[in-house]
Amino acid sequence: MLGKGVVGGGGGTKAPKPSFVSYVRPEEIHTNEKEVTEKEVTLHLLPGEQLLCEASTVLKYVQEDSCQHGVYGRLVCTDFKIAFLGDDESALDNDETQFKNKVIGENDITLHCVDQIYGVFDEKKKTLFGQLKKYPEKLIIHCKDLRVFHFCLRYTKEEEVKRIVSGIIHHTQAPKLLKRLFLFSYATATQNNTAADPKNHTVMFDTLKDWCWELERTKGNMKYKAVSVNEGYKVCERLPAYFVVPTPLAEEDVQRFQGHGIPIWCWSCHNGSALLKMSALPKEQDDGILQIQKSFLDGIYKTIHRPPYEIVKTEDLSGNFLSLQEIQTAYSKFKQLFLIDNSTEFWDTDIKWFSLLESSSWLDIIRRCLKKAIEITECMEAQNMNILLLEENASDLCCLISSLVQVMMDPHCRTRIGFQSLVQKEWVMGGHCFLDRCNHLRQSDKEEVPVFQLFLDCVWQLVHQHPPAFEFTETYLTVLSDSLYIPIFSTFFFNSPHQKDTNVHQRQLSLPLTQSKSSPKRGFFREETDHLIKNLLGKRISKLINSSDELQDNFREFYDSWHSKPTDYHGLLLPHIEGPEIRVWAQRYLRWIPEAQILGGGTVATMSKLLEMMEEVQSLQEKIDERHHSQEDPQAEPPCLLRNSARLSSLFPFALLQRHSSKPILPTSGWKALGDEEDLAKREDEFVDLGDV
Repeated sequence: MLGKGVVGGGGGTKAPKPSFVSYVRPEEIHTNEKEVTEKEVTLHLLPGEQLLCEASTVLKYVQEDSCQHGVYGRLVCTDFKIAFLGDDESALDNDETQFKNKVIGENDITLHCVDQIYGVFDEKKKTLFGQLKKYPEKLIIHCKDLRVFHFCLRYTKEEEVKRIVSGIIHHTQAPKLLKRLFLFSYATATQNNTAADPKNHTVMFDTLKDWCWELERTKGNMKYKAVSVNEGYKVCERLPAYFVVPTPLAEEDVQRFQGHGIPIWCWSCHNGSALLKMSALPKEQDDGILQIQKSFLDGIYKTIHRPPYEIVKTEDLSGNFLSLQEIQTAYSKFKQLFLIDNSTEFWDTDIKWFSLLESSSWLDIIRRCLKKAIEITECMEAQNMNILLLEENASDLCCLISSLVQVMMDPHCRTRIGFQSLVQKEWVMGGHCFLDRCNHLRQSDKEEVPVFQLFLDCVWQLVHQHPPAFEFTETYLTVLSDSLYIPIFSTFFFNSPHQKDTNVHQRQLSLPLTQSKSSPKRGFFREETDHLIKNLLGKRISKLINSSDELQDNFREFYDSWHSKPTDYHGLLLPHIEGPEIRVWAQRYLRWIPEAQILGGGTVATMSKLLEMMEEVQSLQEKIDERHHSQEDPQAEPPCLLRNSARLSSLFPFALLQRHSSKPILPTSGWKALGDEEDLAKREDEFVDLGDV
């Protein structure tokens, strides 16, 4: 986030540096004093945010069964978001306990979150782009977080319709310049914020000290060294200013081909094996340069094959693994299953839902990523091999696989601070092109390739299967996914550390974290009260893995052996990857579909009912004990059977935002609780710090 931040790293006075994007305290989101009011409805603007256009008498449709009704209000567009301000807020079921985002409201859409815009002309739906000759009577907005908004413009003045529709199309679909992103306006308006507590923050890996600390934490400092050869980005703008390489590697070799062809350290295992990555050398046609490159690579390989680097296995992720095109195509098909315009469309696709899910190949891609990470884990854990990941720029699949391996092997990466530091190290400093992959600038020659979303999907499979092994819940991952499209978080809006450093000079908002990097824990492990938490309902595909054909003998032996033993949440963690075990992330993808929810069903409601029964038992026990102790010892305190041990982590709290259909619906989440919803919200807040954004 831009704004306040943390000073850390090597000694001396430093320029402000960006902090990791995540959840902020309510008091850290500053509301502009400027407010636009009408009919007692207030538009709150963030610092630097400007109102661009608006339209009144707009009807926001609310879907319920086959009939439509809605709420009248204003539709506004700022340089940060599209917002609907309802005249009658009571009509929106505000008695429900809702997920409260401190940056955007329930009816707000950040401009970067808009996926597609459709107009309805004479009951026909058409995609809107560019200059319009005719303006629609209804506006439909599909969002990247899979929300769908319907606005009726039939009762709005013609001039206002033209302004608001043209404004929304222009500010969400037209190509942008980097400096025109809202995060720069926000940073300028909040640059005088005071710094937060420097003791509790994510490791940013923007100093030599940060990398040395990570080397020491993983016991990799005997074989690897942190280098500053790229300080000031004088060698390569793609690499971070500081990184880690094998100790024998000379600094002049790093500078030889602008950082290409250099084995860069990612992480070291407890047994001394290490995970490294390498980008490809530039393609050359000149035979002389090709010979120089060959000699250079021969020297590099000799360096990492001699003691203590004898055993090195290379994994070419560009040649025989996934392609970015596969990921983009699969996700494009997959997300269409959840962008539902109305109940009729939902029930029309219900009968073929599983076949559409399987044909998208998204779950199979998740399985392939997890399988590749397990294969690398087996080589490092069981065979003490060093692994060298190869990719053209080492900034997409290298980030994905190296991060997954560390989540599986390093319990520190399953803490909240550890996970955030992992994303900062492997994705932000690793040069993942967030700006291009998310297509934040709406460049016509680029398509969104959700590599980071794929990573979060893979991590969710682990969180879902082994919830006690993680300090955070799926709610953390869901809101982190949403943060990709909130342009006050600079973490996900640049292609490289160099691009960020040359464009951002203000701090981001700091995190409300609880751990110092000086004393990392080995993990945070909670014991669940029941297997109910593990049984989150999700979609399955029927395709099973043929182990004899797909899994190598070593891999299968390692995989089966681990799953045959009791799980040690303080150590190695492997997911189940058989077909039925890879599931749809229900909270992320189904939270906006009322028809996909069960009123009073799911894990949260079940846990609520169990708590209610436990409280009844406690109450009866207290009455018995009071009668007993009043006879023996009037001063004695009755025992407390219930110690607030509930762990509520299903689709709650997002499902509480939804209107519920009266039809029988799919069993995919935990919905409106059977007990007191305000009490449920309080309990959830005790265990999920990030539900407050």
